Amino acid sequence: MGFADLSIAEIAADYSIPVEKVFSLCNQLGIAYKHQKTRLALEDAKAIISQISSEICPKGTSDSMGDDREVT
Repeated sequence: MGFADLSIAEIAADYSIPVEKVFSLCNQLGIAYKHQKTRLALEDAKAIISQISSEICPKGTSDSMGDDREVT
């Protein structure tokens, strides 16, 4: 398993969310960490980012590209 060059603190900063929110996601996803400077495995970082992205723009909502618009 490779390592992403991302820490919990960096993910929180990149997505403008509290570090505690990323800790909560780690706990929900079963990802082990020691502190906010913990470097994450690639698959763990992808799982956290995917979860954050789904909460920011849930499926079924319009995005800036308008991909979910209905054609009439």
